[in-house]
Order: sequence, then structure tokens, then C-alpha cells
Amino acid sequence: MSKKLNRRAVMGGLATGTAAAAVSAPAYAQGKRRLKMVTTWPKNFPGLGTAPENIAKRVSAMTDGQLEIKIYAAGELVGAFESFDAVSTGTADMYNGAEYYWQGKSAAFNFFTAVPFGMTAQELNAWIDFGGGRELWQELSAKFNVIAFQSANTGVQMGGWFNKEIKSLDDFKGLKIRMPGLGGEVMRRLGAAAVALPGGEIFPSMKSGAIDASEWVGPWNDLAFGFHQVAKYYYCPGFHEPGAGLSTGINLDVWKSLSQSQREIIRNACAAENASTMSEYNYKNATALDTLVNKHNVQVRSFAPDIMQALKATSDQVLAEAATGDAFTGKVFKSFSASLANSMAWGARSEEPYTLARRQI
Repeated sequence: MSKKLNRRAVMGGLATGTAAAAVSAPAYAQGKRRLKMVTTWPKNFPGLGTAPENIAKRVSAMTDGQLEIKIYAAGELVGAFESFDAVSTGTADMYNGAEYYWQGKSAAFNFFTAVPFGMTAQELNAWIDFGGGRELWQELSAKFNVIAFQSANTGVQMGGWFNKEIKSLDDFKGLKIRMPGLGGEVMRRLGAAAVALPGGEIFPSMKSGAIDASEWVGPWNDLAFGFHQVAKYYYCPGFHEPGAGLSTGINLDVWKSLSQSQREIIRNACAAENASTMSEYNYKNATALDTLVNKHNVQVRSFAPDIMQALKATSDQVLAEAATGDAFTGKVFKSFSASLANSMAWGARSEEPYTLARRQI
């Protein structure tokens, strides 16, 4: 082949390559998409606030930047408790929060975060992933033009911070406590005045005396908020949230507009963060509790057996009434209860005797 022909071939190849690049680059750029995620959490708050950021990073990495998620903390775009409505109506594309915040729309939402004396984190995963919970959750959320996934779990929570000792059931009477979900209803029936407040409002409310007590999460998050500065007594266990599942919801129209691969990436990003946060909370709660006790002299208390019995009996009543409130909540309660019984039967032969034996040896 002559030099002239060679030159022509090379130039033709370069022209073709340049033309291809000119076509493919804009097509790639046009495929980029940014979604808005609103959250119920303070900005960059440990665990709760960083989980949605981690999800966004995973999605961006797995899509090579083609799908970006912009995170808005509580109050930046909408209020914490307005997140669900914002996504339902399309004001925002996604939310990250706790499903029991939406209990005003359906009591069934409680079961996908936590209910008093309900499931641990592992048991909640078992129900949602393999026991029929996911299908019920999607059916419920679809009524509001949303699809939601588990995307974090704090594990067993603490019972809360109190400005006085809880020695008997009488100590609940008139107590102003921050406790959302069905746990708050249990407190009301025992004589307390339970309210739901976004996380960022708890510390100032405790400091001002607007509330006398508050549950939040556990040592890691409670230390970050500085609750030891405004309350003396720290109670356990968190009967109201034995394994609080947190969620990421997506507007259903937005979800359907995504490609199959993008949907799978979001699913897997949420699942990865769900597993990661459980490990993170288990480790960091332990170290934070040590700091609270040994550096800040926090007094950790356990609810007395008779108080726990009353909490359990009242919780059973609240759950039973919620189940009879409407047919769908009853359906969710039935599925939840069957899966919980199944997990408890196995746990009684596995983790329970092992952990007891480990403590006794």
C-alpha cells in the first residue's frame, strides 16, 4: 500500500473516530440524571444523616456518574415530616426517613420501621426479604405513588433520656416525652404526654423544659446530640424500637422512568447501606456508651420488671387495636406476627441460649 493510501486510511479512521466521539459523548452526557432526595435527618448526622449520603455515593459510583442524587437535609427543601408528601406528589424524587413518621396516612407504616416489642433488625430483614413483608410494603406505598426499600437499621435502641428516675408506673404520669410511632401511644396510655419531634428539635426542647424525656436512637447518636448535658438518667432497653428499620422511598413515576439497571443499582445501594449501618451502629454504640458512662458519668438504668410487664401488656393492646383499624393494617399485622413467631422460635434455640451461655461461662 502506498504512503498516499496509508495517509488516506489513517485520516479516514481519525475522521470516523472523531465523528463517533462527537456522537457518543453528547449521547452519554444526555443520559445523565440528577434526583433530589429529601431526608428527615439533620445534615451529616452520624449514621442517620450519613446513610443517604452513602447511598448517593454508591449509586454515582455504580453508574459512572450517570445517576446523581442530591441530598437535602431536614428543613433544607421541606420539613422533616413533609418528606413523604414531597415525594408522593413529585416535589422531590426520593426521601430517606422512618416509615412510622407516616402513620397518619396508615397505621400499617409503623410495622416497616418498628413497633413496641416487635422485631429485631435481623427479624425485620427476614420478614421483609423472605416473609412477605416487601410485597405488603410495596402495595401500601403504591397507594401514595411511592416505592420504598430498607436502607439502614440502628439495631436495638435505648429506652431514652429522663430528667428523673422511673421507679414505678406512676412516674410516667404527666411526663412530657418525645416518642413517635406506636410507642408514643403506649406512653400516652400510661399517662405520659407523648409528642413526635424531628431529631434536630429534641435537644433544645429538653434544654428549655418543653419536654422532660426523650428517646432518640442509641449511645452513638445520643452522644452526638449531647443529651447527657440536659438529662441525667439513661434507660434501657428500647421496648418501642427493638430494631428500627429506616427507608429510602422513590416517587413511583420516577422509579418507572429509570432503566432496569438503574433500578437494580438503587436496590443494591440501599441493601448495602442497610447491612453497613447495622455493623456501624453495633460497633459505635458500644464505644459511645463507654464514653457516656466513664467520661460523662451518665447513669444507665434498666426499667424494672413490673414496668416492662406493663409496657408489654399495653403494647399488645395498642397493636391489637391498630390491627383492627382497617383491613390492610390487619393484613400487615397478621404477616408480621407470623414471621415474628417464626423468628422467635428459631432464636429460642440459637442466639438466645448462646448469648446467655456466653455471659455465664
